[in-house]
Amino acid sequence: MKILEKIVWSVSKRARQKRAEIFRQNFKLNRTTKILDIGSENGENINRVLGDTEILPNNVFIADIDAQVIKSGREKFGFQSVLLDETGTLPFADNFFDIVYCSSVIEHTTASKERVWEISSEKEFQKIAWEKQKFLAKEIERVGKAYFVQTPSKNFPIESHTWLPMFSYLPRPLQIKILRLSNKYWIKKSLPDFNLLNSKDMRKLFPEAKIIFEKKFGLVKSIIAIKN
Repeated sequence: MKILEKIVWSVSKRARQKRAEIFRQNFKLNRTTKILDIGSENGENINRVLGDTEILPNNVFIADIDAQVIKSGREKFGFQSVLLDETGTLPFADNFFDIVYCSSVIEHTTASKERVWEISSEKEFQKIAWEKQKFLAKEIERVGKAYFVQTPSKNFPIESHTWLPMFSYLPRPLQIKILRLSNKYWIKKSLPDFNLLNSKDMRKLFPEAKIIFEKKFGLVKSIIAIKN
């Protein structure tokens, strides 16, 4: 298990590095660039993404629903912290940010964390999720002059949140049953809180963006919507 975990984390690390390169290639960054990272956790990822850029820490806003992690990010990196709720509302004026960064987050904008285990109906879950994902997409477009939104592809054979093969193709009731078991024994723990998207979905959510693909083994592993 430990060997497998090391392999997966190594692959994941390389993917994040390539994603950071894509980001830096698509945006002009300077000291005054104001950037929002949605679902930032403690800011470790956006800190790596910005790397040696000139962006000043107080122009970087880390936003998450976990108060403790953004507090630690503020203390560690000097970023500004923003506590979000689960509605997807971004508490900023229109065009407040030069860039909104959102990586592996929009697929989790679904039902409340307290309810995700209860909703076994695939139709109900997807309806709730899609409405919230549409709302977040509009909020991203509203507060950001530009944006970079990445999400794992629904069609990739290894599901990224569980590390289980073909998991995204299973009906939701079976997914929940498998997760209850795999969370006890498998190396990757996960909530059934994600509604994975495909390229068609991303084009609907971000009609003004160009859509690019991250590939692995010739298959689309993740989808990125970029407006710059």
